[in-house]
Amino acid sequence: MVGEKQQNNVSKLSFEEAIKKLTQIVNKIESGETPLQDSLQHYEKGMALIKHCRAILQRAEKRIEKISEPEEKPQEGTNGK
Repeated sequence: MVGEKQQNNVSKLSFEEAIKKLTQIVNKIESGETPLQDSLQHYEKGMALIKHCRAILQRAEKRIEKISEPEEKPQEGTNGK
């Protein structure tokens, strides 16, 4: 499992930094030159990076939805009668 320290390091990364690190990990694993144990560790870190990126994207999506919501306007001509 990914250690707490590693998760904390991941959570401090910007989206762009996390994607860059994830790309590096994928390249290392795909090269086939990394020992199995190292590949597993890279995979675990990659999964933590993916989770972090998804969380950032979800927050951005919610923010966009909030910005895009039409403002509620009081209906004209109603005075409570």
